[in-house]
Amino acid sequence: MAVPKRRQSNSRTGMRRAHDAKTAKQLASCPKCSTQIPTHVVCPNCGYYMGRKVVDEQ
Repeated sequence: MAVPKRRQSNSRTGMRRAHDAKTAKQLASCPKCSTQIPTHVVCPNCGYYMGRKVVDEQ
């Protein structure tokens, strides 16, 4: 069974984890109401998606 011979240093562990940070959500403005919403999502403010009315307002 393969087992590491030596303990991995803190520096090497940190270098491996350098790209694991969370990234901010991609936001776009709704063309109808200019609200900031995530991409590929129905606008919760006006109910439009890709230029069409998808959800009725409450």
